[in-house]
Amino acid sequence: MSNELTPAAPADARFDAGYLATAELDARFYLDQVMAMVGVDGLVAALAQPFLLAQVDQHAAAVRESLVAAGKAIDSISLAGYARSVIAVHQRHGRPLPTPDSVDWKNADWTVLRLVAVCHLADAADAF
Repeated sequence: MSNELTPAAPADARFDAGYLATAELDARFYLDQVMAMVGVDGLVAALAQPFLLAQVDQHAAAVRESLVAAGKAIDSISLAGYARSVIAVHQRHGRPLPTPDSVDWKNADWTVLRLVAVCHLADAADAF
């Protein structure tokens, strides 16, 4: 067992199973919200449209590479943190969050594709 801390843990904290359990539940809940926002419809659309599936796969590879380069696991906590960052940048630019009915899957933007990729990775890692 490792005493490594998750990124959201205070710098002076020691291993705390209660903290990790709460962080894990929060991360899973957040990923569920992202899945409801764009993941379900995006993954269904990707399965029906090979060009979209290829785009989602490319974004998933980039997310995976980014997390691995940062020394993070492909798990619910890391994926939720990544999704939070993508959404924060999107909102900082004053753009509304996507909703299932607002996305044109033939012309999905970078943010939507990245979030669908996060959902794809979360599903593969059983992070929900």
